[in-house]
Amino acid sequence: MSGDAVRKVRVGRRSIEVHRPDKVLFPGGGEAKQYTKGDLVAYYRSVSAFMLPQLRGRPLMLERHPDGIDGPRFMQKNTPEHYPEWIKRAEVAKEDGTVRHTVCDDSATLAYLADQACLTVHRWLSRVGRVDRPDLMIFDLDPADGSRFAAVREAAERLGELLDQLGLPSALMTTGSRGLHVVVPVDGRDDFDEVRGFARDAAELLVAEHPDRLTTAARKKDRGDRLYLDVQRNGYAQTAVAPFTVRALPGAPVATPITWDQLRDPELGPRRWTIADAAEQAHARPWSGLTGRVRALGPARRRLDALRDA
Repeated sequence: MSGDAVRKVRVGRRSIEVHRPDKVLFPGGGEAKQYTKGDLVAYYRSVSAFMLPQLRGRPLMLERHPDGIDGPRFMQKNTPEHYPEWIKRAEVAKEDGTVRHTVCDDSATLAYLADQACLTVHRWLSRVGRVDRPDLMIFDLDPADGSRFAAVREAAERLGELLDQLGLPSALMTTGSRGLHVVVPVDGRDDFDEVRGFARDAAELLVAEHPDRLTTAARKKDRGDRLYLDVQRNGYAQTAVAPFTVRALPGAPVATPITWDQLRDPELGPRRWTIADAAEQAHARPWSGLTGRVRALGPARRRLDALRDA
């Protein structure tokens, strides 16, 4: 991109202004490459066809870094009044009122958010119209030490085997930070308490089998060096990083869907892909067919209870 203060790009049916496209958001240094706002916009345009199905209809929380990753950040829930009227909003209840979340249903919105220095998109696990009924269940595998990815890999294998026993399809995603997410599509009939309760019981079953390696302890001081199976994202108004979103870390790593076969790749790590090459992984369609494999939790709950009582 040029050094112009404003650069217009065509995205779908709309023209989006990219302000200060040469502004550095990810400074280089060491092995980390430098990336600008123009690079961020270009990346999100390149993966929009794969990212949008994971975002459509979901309230979002936006992680913005106006001065790049070395500057202050803020988490945006309410949609500012100055956002264009064509960007969708969702009025969602909270304890003392409502929040008007941004909803990203098209590539122009995604590009606009990138221009607003939204580096990371965090999505709800439910959709507008049924915000109290999640259609995703997420297990966040978070190592005590970010360098212990072997423990993450092992936990993902064990969790995947358990989910297979329970008759639930699952998919993997590097978080772009420290660990992995195991994502389970569900049919949206159960509320958040039921889904989180199921995830907690499944995680505790694994912990009971491997108490020296795994834990569900929420407080870090209680975990020791065990890997944390975090199920707390499965709650109302909680969010998780969206597939193919960029993380606010040196080198612009990306939260990237992978296949179960790729889990065995010795080169795999939580920051394996960046905005330089995540689009290649997107085109490989690692989650192909996942959305068509939703399951009800009822039969899985009965299988889980039987295993717990065995």
